[in-house]
Amino acid sequence: MAARPKTLWAAVAPVIIGIALAAEAGGMHIPFALAALFGAVMIQIGTNLANDYFDYKKGTDQPGRLGPTRVTQAGLVTPRAMRKAIAVAFGLAVLAGIYLVWRAGWPIVAVGLLSILFGLLYTAGPYPLSYNGLGDIFVLIFFGPVAVGGTYYVQTLDINATVLIAGLAPGLFSVAILTVNNLRDIKTDADAGKKTLQVRLGQTFARLEYLVSIVIACFIPPVLYFFSGQHPYALLVLLVLPAAVPAIRKVFVLSETPKLNDVLAATGKLLLLYAVLFSVGWLL
Repeated sequence: MAARPKTLWAAVAPVIIGIALAAEAGGMHIPFALAALFGAVMIQIGTNLANDYFDYKKGTDQPGRLGPTRVTQAGLVTPRAMRKAIAVAFGLAVLAGIYLVWRAGWPIVAVGLLSILFGLLYTAGPYPLSYNGLGDIFVLIFFGPVAVGGTYYVQTLDINATVLIAGLAPGLFSVAILTVNNLRDIKTDADAGKKTLQVRLGQTFARLEYLVSIVIACFIPPVLYFFSGQHPYALLVLLVLPAAVPAIRKVFVLSETPKLNDVLAATGKLLLLYAVLFSVGWLL
């Protein structure tokens, strides 16, 4: 429950895209791609576990919260056991990272350590990112260009602007996932002193952020096609827009309700759909 499996597509999708980009460039390497996937998932799970633990320690999670059960706050897992689980998740990510460093060198050390560090600082430390309106930026960068670019790099030992621009799309979808989560929790977060971007700027901003994140993400492949004239089938991702209409409609109607949990899960599925359509289209 604390690992939040419905959100893990945020870690899987950019790796799928990075594998497709590497395959098209003639550099796909399955063992390293799988190691990158495992490491990315472990970092997200570790971040989610840390979020559960540190929100409990800060008193943010109250019994009346609208989101999924927080297991530490609910007493389902002891704080000591959760600390061990966090260490195990990040430790497994480090093991995957050691294998990737053997392949790709010290740049992966920097990427891996920063990912783990910011995963902890998302809710821990004296200036936690999610408590100060910086969570959206963290999610955009690390679940976007960093994840896609890192996956591409460990296979090809190269990086380029096209890969990083393509990586913005899954990052934007992850921002949309976070936005739904924070839109649901605006009142409880505000009461707890958690000043997310959505708390600071309000419901209207949150709804527009969700819409704009999805729309911009879907128009990244058309922009790449416009400037390069290559990979026209990547425009298949535009099919995600009509598929997203029900979720967008609910975001603009609902607020501070558990029903947004379904929208959060639906947004994760939209991200997976985008990753599959982009990858297939890029390789055709």
